[in-house]
Amino acid sequence: MTTLPRAAETPASTVAPPAWQPPAAIGVTLVLWASAFVAIRHLGHDVTPGALSLGRLSIAAVALSLLLVRSERHRFTRTEVLLLLGCGIAWFGIYNLALNSSEQRIDAATAAMVVQVGPILIALLAALFLGEKLTGWLVLGMAIAFGGVVVIGGAMRGNGGSDLNGVLLALLAAATYAIGVVCQKVLLRRLSGLEVTCYACWIGVVVCLPWVGDLHHVVQHDSARTLLLIVYLGLFPTAIAFSTWAFALRHTDAGKQSLTTFLVPAIATVMAWLLLDEVPPALAFVGGAICIAGVLVTRRKQPVRRRSLRRA
Repeated sequence: MTTLPRAAETPASTVAPPAWQPPAAIGVTLVLWASAFVAIRHLGHDVTPGALSLGRLSIAAVALSLLLVRSERHRFTRTEVLLLLGCGIAWFGIYNLALNSSEQRIDAATAAMVVQVGPILIALLAALFLGEKLTGWLVLGMAIAFGGVVVIGGAMRGNGGSDLNGVLLALLAAATYAIGVVCQKVLLRRLSGLEVTCYACWIGVVVCLPWVGDLHHVVQHDSARTLLLIVYLGLFPTAIAFSTWAFALRHTDAGKQSLTTFLVPAIATVMAWLLLDEVPPALAFVGGAICIAGVLVTRRKQPVRRRSLRRA
């Protein structure tokens, strides 16, 4: 089986955290990523995709850099530099640009549904390049959870239509998300989650620099509420959520962890209901329940086969 080259096996932290911490970190990530859909929904028509991506990533990169100054840092190997470039360009740069552009062409529910191809790609890539196992429960849960996302997408579909370019951009976002997570998983074998997230953010900033003029216009002319939402996206769904994601990813399989993001559309639907008074149709709750059931199935373990003891 082909596997990605390993970095020098000197992890930044070799002590396993308490069992509750990685699931708690994933929970924080999912809630904050879901909240990003609610914020982007308000910003999509007023802020260009490039300006939104550059503003969000710049704020996150500065905040993470302030934390990294007082933390342990490592000298990168050539392989780690290439993987960091892959993670930063694909997931932090292209993904944000593609997703923001997609949501200007298709409704948010369709975009969220298409982007959830990403966890499936991650599970497949992790099996091919990281040596992770695709168990029967993982595949079954993946199918169930994706079915739940399809139900939510159908229930929440608005009048945005299914513009082909919008769907293709959402697929690009899914692919770059998958590439980024696989690169990140290899980097976390030795580097800290803070290091990887911080440097990947800065790489994403560089990718988005062509839109610095758009961001300058937003800062000069848009409302204080718009600027506060961009700051929120930078500090919470980006700086904090990507850091908690990296922390959890260090201690679990990339494929299995990525499948938890099937819950994001369900959480976003509930948040929009509570915060924006957007009452979802009953079918959306059915889809959310299906997503939860699918993710729970992926957490099941294969039964251990015991050899029968023969009597002498």
